[in-house]
Amino acid sequence: MRSHGSSLEALNRWVDDVARLTEPAAIHWCDGSDAEYAELVKTMLASGDLLPLNAEKHPRSYLHRSHPSDVARVEHLTFVCTPEEEDAGPNNHWMAPAEAHAKIDALFAGAMRGRTMYVIPYCMGPIDSPLARCGVEITDSPYVVANMRMMTRMGRQALARIERDGSFVKGLHSTGDLDPERRFIMHFPEELSIKSIGSGYGGNALLGKKCHALRIASHQARREGWLAEHMLIVGIENPKGEKHYIAAAFPSACGKTNLAMLIPTEGYRKAGWKVWTVGDDICWMTPGEDGRLWAINPEAGYFGVAPGTSAKTNPSALTTLGQDAIFTNVAVTADNAAWWEGLDEGEPVTDWQGRPYDPANGPAAHPNARFTVSAKQCPSWAPESEAPTGVPISAIVFGGRRPSLVPLVFEAKDWAHGVLVGAAMGSETTAAATGAVGVLRRDSMAMKPFCGYNFADYFAHWLSFDKPGARLPRIFHVNWFRKDGDGRFMWPGYGDNLRVLDWMIQRVEGSAKGVDTPIGILPAKHELNLDGLDIAPGVVDELLRVDVEGWQEELSAIALYLDGFGARMPERLKAERQRVSKALDAAVIRPAASVA
Repeated sequence: MRSHGSSLEALNRWVDDVARLTEPAAIHWCDGSDAEYAELVKTMLASGDLLPLNAEKHPRSYLHRSHPSDVARVEHLTFVCTPEEEDAGPNNHWMAPAEAHAKIDALFAGAMRGRTMYVIPYCMGPIDSPLARCGVEITDSPYVVANMRMMTRMGRQALARIERDGSFVKGLHSTGDLDPERRFIMHFPEELSIKSIGSGYGGNALLGKKCHALRIASHQARREGWLAEHMLIVGIENPKGEKHYIAAAFPSACGKTNLAMLIPTEGYRKAGWKVWTVGDDICWMTPGEDGRLWAINPEAGYFGVAPGTSAKTNPSALTTLGQDAIFTNVAVTADNAAWWEGLDEGEPVTDWQGRPYDPANGPAAHPNARFTVSAKQCPSWAPESEAPTGVPISAIVFGGRRPSLVPLVFEAKDWAHGVLVGAAMGSETTAAATGAVGVLRRDSMAMKPFCGYNFADYFAHWLSFDKPGARLPRIFHVNWFRKDGDGRFMWPGYGDNLRVLDWMIQRVEGSAKGVDTPIGILPAKHELNLDGLDIAPGVVDELLRVDVEGWQEELSAIALYLDGFGARMPERLKAERQRVSKALDAAVIRPAASVA
């Protein structure tokens, strides 16, 4: 049992400590090589952890079936363990660090007996980027190792950087016995450490993802003066070859990956517009010497939701999945091809649990079925994703699923207003999903499950970037999901969303004046490029209408939400809400679209 694989004594000591606690049969230090990956796949094929898929349709791709009780993140078992409960905030489940360590270490005792303990050095972000941060995950799951190889820069180069830096985030994981009653994901921000046991699934087990890149990194970012955000990064190139990079935060089921891999409509393509994918899920931003926010995607791959991904919704994603992918909890067809609800072709014969497909058992693929694949396989992958400096962010976009009230797009009047817009964002539920219509769930900056500290302090941290010399991105809010009286979507979405991003870029460049309203700046109707779009003028009017009475009620609800975070809530954010509320009270607004 070899336990010394690093020149960094602190790392060796930690690995030794974990080995004494978990008692593995062997220890393997991961080097990230092709040979290592091939051996991992061989091991998992032999054990049944991976199943081969149709080699012609899915070259070098595999299916993994998780335990039926282990198919998603477990928020109620996810804890932020700070010395003081108030530092974790009401947005997190809290446990005292000493209690948390004792509880989870008791479960780790002997948990790796008979198993190999893998030591995974990884880097979140380009290896040579000053914006990147490193970690080491210890796990007994070869599935986790294979996924971390796709999702991070993993292996020898990462270890070399860790040894140079002398610091790293410590992540300890074991699948344990997969008992939901013995499953915990613990975060210790002050210690820069994570402990996760009892799950082999995605965000619970791939500790570089949500655990490190958001919960721990958000704490690091606050301490070090940057932002770790649940945002995509997309590059928009206009016909003149100029690129603007946009970071966008959306709650789940709001089209995040589709926007990250957006394909321009035919008219925009012919005019010379291009879209580049930097990241689909996580964005780390830090102020540059020029005062702008510069961003990296800390991940190297996509861990995306398969159901709903189709040639209509996201053809780029399907192309990306053409080879070298791992599918988790999808169904398979008679010719052993991956299948999920939303695909245009094929029929499932075996469901995600390996049973003959029977609609009475529910969907063929689990609704949270996933794919893991290298980002470089995406046809719109941006080479700038590997730039050590990152990319400069021109605009930040917030958005949610709001069937009513919220216009198609509006711009915040300044940074403080933008922070309020992000803090207040959320999505309304539908009857199909929950049995109740119009229940609004706030998800500030799409970070409710992922912020590693008190939301009130988080909002204050956002506000702190507004200082002399800063050239901050403009902040916008979008809503692709407005519905008419018959329940039909009013905006076509998908590739046509580029029309809205086009207007944002015009605002950034100063070529669109917009219309000033109490809730923000909206497009004048003639400023949106609607060429070739089959949409009635009255629909556009409604999409850009500001309902003063409805917004007055919304601002009252936002006040209650913010007050829920107690005395730490920044007075500046409360004052900004009051400013907007007073502007609404004083307003007599015509529909924005009617203003020339």
